[in-house]
This record gives sequence, C-alpha cells and structure tokens, in this order.
Amino acid sequence: MNTPCHMKAVVIPAVNALEVRDVPVPGPQAREVRVSIRAASLNHRDVWIRQGQYAGLKFPCIPGSDGAGEVDASGAEVDQGWLGREVVINPSFDWGNDARAQGERFTILGLPRDGTLAEQIVVPLDQVAPKPAHLSWEEAAALPLAGLTAYRALFSRANLQAGERVLISGIGGGVALFALQFALAAGAKVWVTSSSPEKIERACALGASGGFNYTEPGWAKKATQAAGGFAVIVDGAGGDGFEHLIDAAAPGGRIVFYGATRGNPPVLAMRKVFWRQLSLLGTTMGSPLDWTDLLKFVGQHRIKPVISDLFSLERASEAFDLMHRGGQFGKIVVRVRS
Repeated sequence: MNTPCHMKAVVIPAVNALEVRDVPVPGPQAREVRVSIRAASLNHRDVWIRQGQYAGLKFPCIPGSDGAGEVDASGAEVDQGWLGREVVINPSFDWGNDARAQGERFTILGLPRDGTLAEQIVVPLDQVAPKPAHLSWEEAAALPLAGLTAYRALFSRANLQAGERVLISGIGGGVALFALQFALAAGAKVWVTSSSPEKIERACALGASGGFNYTEPGWAKKATQAAGGFAVIVDGAGGDGFEHLIDAAAPGGRIVFYGATRGNPPVLAMRKVFWRQLSLLGTTMGSPLDWTDLLKFVGQHRIKPVISDLFSLERASEAFDLMHRGGQFGKIVVRVRS
C-alpha cells in the first residue's frame, strides 16, 4: 500500500492570512514519532501568530499547540510498541533541567516548529503520552496547553490548598475554565469574574460559588464583602484591572498570572502588596513534571475539558475568527479526521 506523500494542513502564509492546503507529509527522525492527528484545539497564541503579534514569527507556518491522535510511524531508537497507540501531545518543548523556570531553548509547539493543525505531525517521543482513557479525541485535544498552564499556576506556583478561597478572572477562556475545574477538584472554593453575566452563570453551573462583573465600579470591594479575601487569584489579563485583583487578595494571598492580554498595569500598588504580604507569581506553560502530574490529576478526578465549539479542518478560519472575537466558553476544537 502506498503511503500518501501529501496531507491537509492549516497554513499561515503571511500576516492576517490563513488557508488550508496540501503540504508534504513529515517523516520521523531518530527518537521521533509521527502522530496522525484526530483533533486539535486553538489557543490565543495561534490568533496572535496570524496577526503578526508574536515573537519569532516565520512564514509560512502550520499553527497549533494542542493535538491528540495515533502514532503511525516512528524513527530509529523508538520502541515499536508505540505504533498505533493513542496519544496526546505535550506542547512544552525543551523546558530544561530546572523545574523552577524554562531554559533558553524552550519553545511552544506551533512556532517555530510546525504545529498540530494538520493531518500528521512529527514530534520527539518524549513529547507524547498515552491519551487519558476517559477523554474523547476532542476532549484530549483540548487539554494540553491550557490545562498545563492552569495546573502549574495553581499547584506548582500558587501552592493551592484544599479549603482556600480562589478567584479566577476572565472566566470563559481555556486556562480560566481549567483553573476552575482543577481548583474545585482540589477542594477549594472558587469565585470568578467576567463582563458577561451569562458566563458567570455558566461557571456557577460548573461549581463556582459565585461571580462578579469586573466592569462594575467597586466590584473588588463587593467581592471581598461577599466572599472574603481570596487566598489565590488567577489572572491572564493584567492591564488596568490588576490593581482591583490586589484589592481582592487576602493578607498573605498569592496572585498568579499567566498572561497580559490587556497589557502591563499602568500602576503597581506596591504599598498594598508589601503591607499585606502578598506574593505576585508569574507562570508560563509547565515543566515535564507538571505535565506528568497534570495527566495523573485529570485521570484521577475524571476531569473533562469544556468544549465551546467544534469545527472541521476546512472551517479553521471560522474557528480563528471566533477566538479573535472572544465569543467562546471553553476550548475551540478542530476535528482533523473522524
């Protein structure tokens, strides 16, 4: 049987362009495997790459950090027992030897290396793990980047403990929803913020104790009156709203942030931070140990990612547009093949 030499892939050929085209099928080298992708999911970085607003841009490129599928080929020095196995891909490449922070060689799958929005992808064997058995292909594809980011933020960085009060800002995005699910599974009490009453209501249906509209003046004061100060606050926005998060933190609280979609805070209220013994913790992705622990945690607690919308590979442009509008509640998944 002849092996096809071309496959379908989402290609970004230039800034603000996107198309689905035929590209050569990649071949695995030593200690690599090729994965036949069943499903992939989007992250904000994919949209930023298309818009030309990401470091290290190169065109053309195949985006996509998240994917799940079956191993269909392997290079030298790979146990042939991997062939046919159902796997999920760790998008955190070359973390390095220090669990405290990534090293200089660290990259995220999907740039500069071709990503998962393709029918097949080649990755090092160390980057794949058995797919959690309780997850569908779409759910498994939704897990990696956002799940890893949320897991490290809560546990490796903020050291979340059962019974603590947690506030998660901007509920609806992938990382924020995983943080909600993980914190609840760990025995914490969780509140959320959003500008959308509907998203707050949906978060409460998932187990949140309540929510606050961050566009309302004085919301942080209302939050502390209603729920008390928060031991852990998880944020991916920054910007003008960051000082309100400081106001909402309990004495000795930890504010962990994984992004700055609204830019840097114009002012950092240092007096509030040092007087109330607050910790500001930055976090990015996760280490190999975080990845292993994430998969164990998800399996143990039978956690299933929240999927917002499902698109075919041919409709990938619509998926990108939805993420750009911020209209999702959960992960946007692309089904590559059934």
